[in-house]
Amino acid sequence: MGMKIAVIGCGAMGGAIAARLCEAGQNVRVFDLDEGAMQALVAKGATATRNAAEAASGVEYVIISLNGAEIVERAVFGEDGVASGAGANVLLIDMSSIDPEATKALATRAGEAGLRWVDSPLSGGAPKVATGDLALMCGGSEDDVDDAANVLSHLAANITRMGDHGAGQATKLINQVLCGLHFMAAAEATQLAVNAGVDASKIPGALRGGRADSAILQEYMPRFVAKDYRRTGRIDNMVKDLDAAQALARRTNTSMPLTALCNEIHRMLTSAGLGCEDQAALMEYFEGPDLTRFD
Repeated sequence: MGMKIAVIGCGAMGGAIAARLCEAGQNVRVFDLDEGAMQALVAKGATATRNAAEAASGVEYVIISLNGAEIVERAVFGEDGVASGAGANVLLIDMSSIDPEATKALATRAGEAGLRWVDSPLSGGAPKVATGDLALMCGGSEDDVDDAANVLSHLAANITRMGDHGAGQATKLINQVLCGLHFMAAAEATQLAVNAGVDASKIPGALRGGRADSAILQEYMPRFVAKDYRRTGRIDNMVKDLDAAQALARRTNTSMPLTALCNEIHRMLTSAGLGCEDQAALMEYFEGPDLTRFD
Protein backbone atom coordinates (compact mmCIF):
# COMPACT_ATOMS: atom_id res chain seq x y z
CA MET A 1 0.00 0.00 0.00
CA GLY A 2 2.55 2.55 -1.09
CA MET A 3 5.47 3.95 0.88
CA LYS A 4 5.30 4.36 4.65
CA ILE A 5 5.64 8.08 5.36
CA ALA A 6 5.28 10.13 8.52
CA VAL A 7 4.34 13.81 8.32
CA ILE A 8 5.22 15.88 11.37
CA GLY A 9 3.34 19.18 11.37
CA CYS A 10 -0.14 19.38 9.84
CA GLY A 11 -0.62 23.12 9.43
CA ALA A 12 -1.43 24.79 6.13
CA MET A 13 1.60 23.34 4.34
CA GLY A 14 2.08 20.09 6.24
CA GLY A 15 -1.62 19.33 5.98
CA ALA A 16 -1.59 19.93 2.23
CA ILE A 17 1.49 17.71 1.87
CA ALA A 18 -0.09 14.88 3.87
CA ALA A 19 -3.35 15.15 1.93
CA ARG A 20 -1.53 15.00 -1.40
CA LEU A 21 0.40 11.91 -0.32
CA CYS A 22 -2.83 10.23 0.80
CA GLU A 23 -4.37 10.97 -2.59
CA ALA A 24 -1.30 9.40 -4.20
CA GLY A 25 -2.01 6.15 -2.35
CA GLN A 26 0.80 6.35 0.18
CA ASN A 27 0.59 5.01 3.73
CA VAL A 28 0.67 8.26 5.71
CA ARG A 29 0.98 8.69 9.47
CA VAL A 30 0.60 12.18 10.91
CA PHE A 31 1.33 14.03 14.12
CA ASP A 32 0.43 17.56 15.16
CA LEU A 33 -0.39 19.21 18.46
CA ASP A 34 -3.67 20.28 16.86
CA GLU A 35 -5.96 17.25 17.11
CA GLY A 36 -8.43 18.82 14.71
CA ALA A 37 -5.78 19.16 12.01
CA MET A 38 -4.94 15.48 12.37
CA GLN A 39 -8.56 14.37 12.25
CA ALA A 40 -9.09 16.33 9.04
CA LEU A 41 -6.32 14.22 7.51
CA VAL A 42 -7.67 11.00 8.99
CA ALA A 43 -10.80 11.67 6.94
CA LYS A 44 -8.53 11.66 3.86
CA GLY A 45 -6.88 8.35 4.72
CA ALA A 46 -4.04 9.24 7.10
CA THR A 47 -3.42 7.60 10.47
CA ALA A 48 -3.21 9.87 13.51
CA THR A 49 -0.53 9.21 16.14
CA ARG A 50 0.07 10.29 19.73
CA ASN A 51 3.50 11.81 19.22
CA ALA A 52 6.32 12.22 16.71
CA ALA A 53 8.08 9.07 17.92
CA GLU A 54 5.02 6.94 17.22
CA ALA A 55 4.54 8.58 13.83
CA ALA A 56 8.15 7.80 12.87
CA SER A 57 8.11 4.21 14.09
CA GLY A 58 8.28 1.72 11.22
CA VAL A 59 8.23 4.28 8.40
CA GLU A 60 10.70 4.74 5.54
CA TYR A 61 10.53 8.53 5.36
CA VAL A 62 9.68 11.34 7.78
CA ILE A 63 8.56 14.68 6.35
CA ILE A 64 8.84 17.66 8.70
CA SER A 65 6.84 20.85 8.09
CA LEU A 66 7.19 23.18 11.06
CA ASN A 67 7.65 26.89 11.69
CA GLY A 68 11.16 27.40 12.99
CA ALA A 69 14.45 25.65 13.73
CA GLU A 70 13.82 25.33 17.47
CA ILE A 71 10.46 23.66 16.81
CA VAL A 72 12.07 21.28 14.31
CA GLU A 73 14.78 20.44 16.85
CA ARG A 74 12.20 19.63 19.55
CA ALA A 75 10.12 17.56 17.17
CA VAL A 76 13.11 15.49 16.11
CA PHE A 77 15.32 15.29 19.20
CA GLY A 78 13.00 16.20 22.06
CA GLU A 79 10.99 13.91 24.32
CA ASP A 80 8.93 11.49 22.20
CA GLY A 81 10.61 12.99 19.14
CA VAL A 82 11.26 11.47 15.74
CA ALA A 83 14.76 10.28 16.69
CA SER A 84 13.43 8.16 19.55
CA GLY A 85 10.98 6.33 17.29
CA ALA A 86 12.60 6.13 13.85
CA GLY A 87 14.55 3.10 12.77
CA ALA A 88 18.17 3.24 11.65
CA ASN A 89 18.88 4.98 8.34
CA VAL A 90 15.37 6.47 8.02
CA LEU A 91 15.40 9.55 5.78
CA LEU A 92 14.18 12.80 7.34
CA ILE A 93 13.00 15.35 4.77
CA ASP A 94 12.69 18.78 6.32
CA MET A 95 10.32 20.89 4.23
CA SER A 96 10.27 23.70 6.79
CA SER A 97 11.90 27.05 6.00
CA ILE A 98 14.67 27.54 8.55
CA ASP A 99 18.16 29.01 8.82
CA PRO A 100 20.83 27.19 6.77
CA GLU A 101 23.29 27.07 9.69
CA ALA A 102 20.65 25.53 11.94
CA THR A 103 19.95 22.98 9.23
CA LYS A 104 23.61 21.96 9.04
CA ALA A 105 23.67 21.43 12.81
CA LEU A 106 20.45 19.40 12.75
CA ALA A 107 21.69 17.26 9.86
CA THR A 108 24.94 16.53 11.70
CA ARG A 109 23.06 15.58 14.84
CA ALA A 110 20.72 13.35 12.83
CA GLY A 111 23.70 11.58 11.28
CA GLU A 112 25.14 10.93 14.74
CA ALA A 113 21.80 9.31 15.64
CA GLY A 114 21.96 7.01 12.61
CA LEU A 115 19.43 8.99 10.55
CA ARG A 116 19.73 10.67 7.16
CA TRP A 117 18.70 14.26 6.42
CA VAL A 118 17.63 16.26 3.39
CA ASP A 119 16.54 19.88 3.63
CA SER A 120 13.84 20.45 1.02
CA PRO A 121 12.08 23.79 1.47
CA LEU A 122 9.45 24.60 -1.12
CA SER A 123 8.09 27.31 -3.34
CA GLY A 124 4.53 27.42 -4.59
CA GLY A 125 2.48 27.21 -1.41
CA ALA A 126 -0.48 25.00 -0.61
CA PRO A 127 -2.17 25.54 -4.03
CA LYS A 128 0.84 24.01 -5.82
CA VAL A 129 0.98 21.10 -3.37
CA ALA A 130 -2.58 20.16 -4.31
CA THR A 131 -1.61 19.80 -7.98
CA GLY A 132 1.85 18.32 -7.40
CA ASP A 133 3.52 21.35 -8.95
CA LEU A 134 5.83 22.59 -6.19
CA ALA A 135 9.38 23.72 -6.85
CA LEU A 136 11.75 22.12 -4.34
CA MET A 137 15.33 23.12 -3.58
CA CYS A 138 17.22 20.36 -1.79
CA GLY A 139 20.35 20.07 0.32
CA GLY A 140 22.00 16.76 1.16
CA SER A 141 24.03 13.98 -0.40
CA GLU A 142 23.24 13.02 -3.99
CA ASP A 143 22.06 9.58 -2.89
CA ASP A 144 19.78 10.95 -0.18
CA VAL A 145 18.25 13.57 -2.46
CA ASP A 146 17.65 10.89 -5.09
CA ASP A 147 15.96 8.76 -2.43
CA ALA A 148 13.88 11.71 -1.21
CA ALA A 149 12.67 12.24 -4.77
CA ASN A 150 10.73 8.98 -4.51
CA VAL A 151 8.42 10.82 -2.11
CA LEU A 152 8.82 14.39 -3.32
CA SER A 153 7.91 13.54 -6.92
CA HIS A 154 4.29 13.24 -5.71
CA LEU A 155 4.45 16.85 -4.56
CA ALA A 156 6.66 18.67 -7.03
CA ALA A 157 7.23 19.22 -10.73
CA ASN A 158 10.70 20.65 -10.17
CA ILE A 159 13.21 19.10 -7.75
CA THR A 160 16.77 20.45 -7.73
CA ARG A 161 19.70 19.40 -5.58
CA MET A 162 21.47 22.65 -4.70
CA GLY A 163 24.37 21.14 -2.76
CA ASP A 164 25.10 19.75 0.68
CA HIS A 165 23.03 20.25 3.85
CA GLY A 166 21.82 23.83 4.16
CA ALA A 167 22.07 24.63 0.46
CA GLY A 168 18.34 24.04 0.00
CA GLN A 169 17.53 26.40 2.86
CA ALA A 170 19.87 29.08 1.52
CA THR A 171 18.16 28.82 -1.86
CA LYS A 172 14.77 29.16 -0.18
CA LEU A 173 15.90 32.40 1.45
CA ILE A 174 16.88 33.70 -2.00
CA ASN A 175 13.43 32.64 -3.21
CA GLN A 176 11.82 34.55 -0.34
CA VAL A 177 13.80 37.69 -1.11
CA LEU A 178 12.55 37.57 -4.70
CA CYS A 179 8.97 36.80 -3.64
CA GLY A 180 8.87 39.41 -0.88
CA LEU A 181 10.11 42.15 -3.18
CA HIS A 182 7.77 41.06 -5.96
CA PHE A 183 4.73 41.03 -3.66
CA MET A 184 5.63 44.57 -2.64
CA ALA A 185 6.15 45.73 -6.22
CA ALA A 186 2.84 44.23 -7.36
CA ALA A 187 0.92 45.79 -4.49
CA GLU A 188 2.53 49.19 -5.04
CA ALA A 189 1.81 49.05 -8.77
CA THR A 190 -1.79 48.06 -8.08
CA GLN A 191 -2.30 51.12 -5.90
CA LEU A 192 -0.75 53.37 -8.57
CA ALA A 193 -3.14 51.94 -11.15
CA VAL A 194 -6.14 52.50 -8.87
CA ASN A 195 -5.09 56.08 -8.10
CA ALA A 196 -4.49 56.78 -11.80
CA GLY A 197 -7.95 55.54 -12.74
CA VAL A 198 -6.65 52.47 -14.59
CA ASP A 199 -8.62 49.23 -14.35
CA ALA A 200 -5.99 47.25 -12.44
CA SER A 201 -7.88 44.00 -12.97
CA LYS A 202 -6.90 44.17 -16.66
CA ILE A 203 -3.19 44.65 -16.04
CA PRO A 204 -2.22 40.97 -15.59
CA GLY A 205 -3.80 40.13 -18.94
CA ALA A 206 -2.28 43.16 -20.63
CA LEU A 207 1.22 42.27 -19.39
CA ARG A 208 0.97 38.52 -19.92
CA GLY A 209 4.04 37.27 -21.76
CA GLY A 210 5.93 40.53 -21.32
CA ARG A 211 9.01 41.16 -19.20
CA ALA A 212 6.97 42.24 -16.18
CA ASP A 213 4.87 39.06 -16.20
CA SER A 214 5.17 36.51 -13.40
CA ALA A 215 3.19 34.01 -11.40
CA ILE A 216 2.90 36.53 -8.56
CA LEU A 217 1.58 39.22 -10.87
CA GLN A 218 -1.01 36.88 -12.39
CA GLU A 219 -2.18 35.47 -9.04
CA TYR A 220 -1.90 38.47 -6.76
CA MET A 221 -2.78 41.62 -8.64
CA PRO A 222 -6.40 40.43 -9.05
CA ARG A 223 -6.41 39.58 -5.34
CA PHE A 224 -4.99 42.99 -4.44
CA VAL A 225 -7.74 44.66 -6.47
CA ALA A 226 -10.48 42.52 -4.91
CA LYS A 227 -8.97 42.60 -1.39
CA ASP A 228 -9.12 38.83 -1.49
CA TYR A 229 -7.26 37.93 1.69
CA ARG A 230 -7.79 34.16 1.56
CA ARG A 231 -4.83 32.71 3.43
CA THR A 232 -2.27 30.76 1.41
CA GLY A 233 0.69 32.19 3.35
CA ARG A 234 1.36 34.54 6.26
CA ILE A 235 2.98 37.94 6.51
CA ASP A 236 4.78 37.01 9.73
CA ASN A 237 6.32 33.99 8.02
CA MET A 238 7.79 36.35 5.44
CA VAL A 239 9.28 38.37 8.31
CA LYS A 240 10.84 35.16 9.69
CA ASP A 241 12.32 34.25 6.32
CA LEU A 242 13.59 37.74 5.50
CA ASP A 243 15.14 37.96 8.98
CA ALA A 244 17.02 34.76 8.14
CA ALA A 245 17.98 36.13 4.72
CA GLN A 246 19.39 39.27 6.33
CA ALA A 247 21.32 37.17 8.84
CA LEU A 248 22.83 35.22 5.93
CA ALA A 249 23.63 38.54 4.22
CA ARG A 250 25.52 39.71 7.30
CA ARG A 251 27.50 36.47 7.47
CA THR A 252 28.44 36.81 3.79
CA ASN A 253 28.97 40.60 3.83
CA THR A 254 26.16 41.10 1.28
CA SER A 255 24.39 44.45 1.06
CA MET A 256 20.60 44.06 0.72
CA PRO A 257 18.94 47.48 1.13
CA LEU A 258 15.75 46.58 -0.74
CA THR A 259 15.26 43.45 1.34
CA ALA A 260 15.71 45.47 4.53
CA LEU A 261 12.95 47.88 3.49
CA CYS A 262 10.67 45.05 2.39
CA ASN A 263 11.17 43.26 5.69
CA GLU A 264 10.45 46.34 7.79
CA ILE A 265 7.17 46.96 5.97
CA HIS A 266 6.17 43.36 6.61
CA ARG A 267 7.24 43.78 10.25
CA MET A 268 5.16 46.96 10.51
CA LEU A 269 2.08 45.09 9.30
CA THR A 270 2.81 42.28 11.76
CA SER A 271 3.06 44.82 14.60
CA ALA A 272 -0.30 46.23 13.47
CA GLY A 273 -1.91 42.81 13.97
CA LEU A 274 -1.83 41.58 10.35
CA GLY A 275 0.92 39.00 10.78
CA CYS A 276 -1.43 36.05 10.35
CA GLU A 277 -2.92 37.50 7.16
CA ASP A 278 -1.99 36.54 3.61
CA GLN A 279 0.42 38.60 1.50
CA ALA A 280 -2.66 40.04 -0.21
CA ALA A 281 -3.12 42.17 2.92
CA LEU A 282 -0.10 44.25 1.83
CA MET A 283 -2.70 46.51 0.24
CA GLU A 284 -3.53 47.71 3.74
CA TYR A 285 -0.10 49.38 3.76
CA PHE A 286 -0.24 50.90 0.28
CA GLU A 287 -3.78 52.24 0.63
CA GLY A 288 -2.58 54.43 3.49
CA PRO A 289 -4.14 55.10 6.90
CA ASP A 290 -7.88 55.40 7.35
CA LEU A 291 -8.12 59.05 8.46
CA THR A 292 -11.89 58.86 8.93
CA ARG A 293 -11.29 57.48 12.40
CA PHE A 294 -10.02 60.94 13.40
CA ASP A 295 -13.23 62.67 12.30
